[in-house]
Amino acid sequence: MIIQNVPFYRILRWCWIRTDFFRLKAASIDEDKIIHSRNLEPFGEVQRFIDSECLRLSAPLVPKDNNILIESGNAHTKIGSGKLEYRTVYARRWYYMPACFQEAPERGNYWFERMKQQYKDQILAGAQRKANGG
Repeated sequence: MIIQNVPFYRILRWCWIRTDFFRLKAASIDEDKIIHSRNLEPFGEVQRFIDSECLRLSAPLVPKDNNILIESGNAHTKIGSGKLEYRTVYARRWYYMPACFQEAPERGNYWFERMKQQYKDQILAGAQRKANGG
């Protein structure tokens, strides 16, 4: 598409472009092709890596009595969906409400948030390697 010598406003993905007195040549970008080539689609290799790493790295931080909560996360999370699911009666209460846990303070509330603070860079570096074909 070539635009010549006329004011023109157009939204192109997420940025506004205003052309007044110059030519603009725009190339179409196939986002789906890029997402697929980098394995970034839902249930793709990168998302599966992120989900499995989050489960693995969260396990030492999850409150533990009989391993039921940790096993619940492993059993109910669909690897690649982008959601970690812990389905027990007490999962929500233990995530949000303070309590006295075995092996505290490492195991305790907000285990996912604490895991992200500690391992975010490691997970992102691994995801980038996967997206680059590594």
